[in-house]
Amino acid sequence: MHNPSELDPHNIPGHVAIIMDGNGRWATSRKLPRIVGHKVGAESVKKVVAAARQAGIKVLTLYAFSTENWKRPELEVRALMALLKNYLKSEESEMLANGIRLRTIGRTDKLPAEVRSQLRVTMENTGRAAEGREDAFTLNLALNYGGRDELLRACRQLARGCADGALQADDLSEKDLANCLDTAGLADPDLLIRTGGERRLSNFLLWQASYAELYFTDAMWPDFREAHLFEALQSFQQRQRRFGRTGEQVESRGPRSR
Repeated sequence: MHNPSELDPHNIPGHVAIIMDGNGRWATSRKLPRIVGHKVGAESVKKVVAAARQAGIKVLTLYAFSTENWKRPELEVRALMALLKNYLKSEESEMLANGIRLRTIGRTDKLPAEVRSQLRVTMENTGRAAEGREDAFTLNLALNYGGRDELLRACRQLARGCADGALQADDLSEKDLANCLDTAGLADPDLLIRTGGERRLSNFLLWQASYAELYFTDAMWPDFREAHLFEALQSFQQRQRRFGRTGEQVESRGPRSR
């Protein structure tokens, strides 16, 4: 599927999350340095962001660097940080022109200083440019992100509130915890895509993806382009989202939030 016009415009997921997997294996299979795979993967990011906007998606969350990725060879980590900084600088004008608001989740305070500085500038500039635009689109980068780490930080925040007397433990709700997550203010993902042939979440959006539709593809991230995204959206549109109800209830009442 190559044409977004073939999709049902009334059934587009508002929030799509992607585990961008396979850069290193893509390069290794071609006897190329792993960083080449990451560079080609950056081109996939540009293409998929444009395709997501075209399809009518409002939020795209990309798993760019996990808390576990620090275990990779130091040279590769440094190259990834440089690639991230260059991407932010080179794509800022495109984001400004198209109302793309950049935000992040994860412990970005642990990133190199020059990356943090560029992130701050790009987020501030794109946030101002997207403000008030009806066609605003949010690109949400997961950087030094881990779902377990996020949940632990949220629990600590709630625990401090209880200790201070501002919160009562017995009164805490799911909404209270969600408001302490890095994704506070964003709707949960409707569709979660993983490239590269693996079939696991890898510590990504563990709370938020509870009701997400999962889509796995063997395509490596450097090969993932507009057609692959539209195929995932088409698969999403063929599913019935029940949120605990029966199929008959969904058909009689229409889709509801969980």
